[in-house]
Amino acid sequence: MLNWANLVSQLFNGLATGALLALIASGLTIIYGTLGVLNLAHGAMFMLGGYAGWVVYQWTGSFALAVLGASAFLVIVGAILELVVIRRFYGRPGEDQILVTFGLGIVIVELVRRAFGSLSLTLPAPAWASGITSLGFMLYPTYRIALIGIVAAALLALYFVLYRTKLGLIVRAGIEDAGMVDILGVDVGKVFMVVFGIGAMAAGFAGAVNAPVVSLTPDGGDAILIETFVVVVIGGVGSFFGAVLGGLIAGEILSLTSMVDPAYSQFALFAAMTLVLVFRPQGLLGAAGRE
Repeated sequence: MLNWANLVSQLFNGLATGALLALIASGLTIIYGTLGVLNLAHGAMFMLGGYAGWVVYQWTGSFALAVLGASAFLVIVGAILELVVIRRFYGRPGEDQILVTFGLGIVIVELVRRAFGSLSLTLPAPAWASGITSLGFMLYPTYRIALIGIVAAALLALYFVLYRTKLGLIVRAGIEDAGMVDILGVDVGKVFMVVFGIGAMAAGFAGAVNAPVVSLTPDGGDAILIETFVVVVIGGVGSFFGAVLGGLIAGEILSLTSMVDPAYSQFALFAAMTLVLVFRPQGLLGAAGRE
């Protein structure tokens, strides 16, 4: 039944989902904007972050250490993949890059399936964020409220790295013209490795903090990857703020449409993407004419 409490609840759900999509998309758009690589393994990295967090939690019993451990693990995984595999494909046709990242995603999924099986796993929310919170006119899961704050803090941290540090300056310059950065004497190879690691970390962090909301399965990154690409298209490739805006829009579309009829949530999301492509092909905050 549609009422004020249900509407506000769905708006909160959309905000939580949108913030999560924004964080994942920010990592994806940074990788594509800087390296020019369409990383189809990004969804698998999101899933891997959840499992890495689960493993650390089993060892330590600490949710905070689980999230930090998952993030650190994905930085290492991303850097190794860039160093060993991805950089060999920078000069190759785009379809080769798509195939190799798609293959890497399958390998990651199957390795996780081999290690943990196909049954779902759960990561409990921290004790301080368990239970239900009364908002006066409705009850809402405490962890979902906390999730919005956690992801917002992560996005602010990523913003600080991109816009307030020397590394961020190099990354943003690389998004505009990687060749010029190389001419200026910056070791582009190291920067690319760090960028891929940061992008993987964003996905892994998101996977870990989302684990208490959705059970972990090896195929859990597939749907999120599709939605993340839609977010990037809506917001604009290479735009951090576009990823944030696109994520929030996508989250609310999915949530509000599900309130009416869940069967049409994906339809509504792709319809919104189509409208953006028709009227603003570069995305809402993307630069016109950008290669």
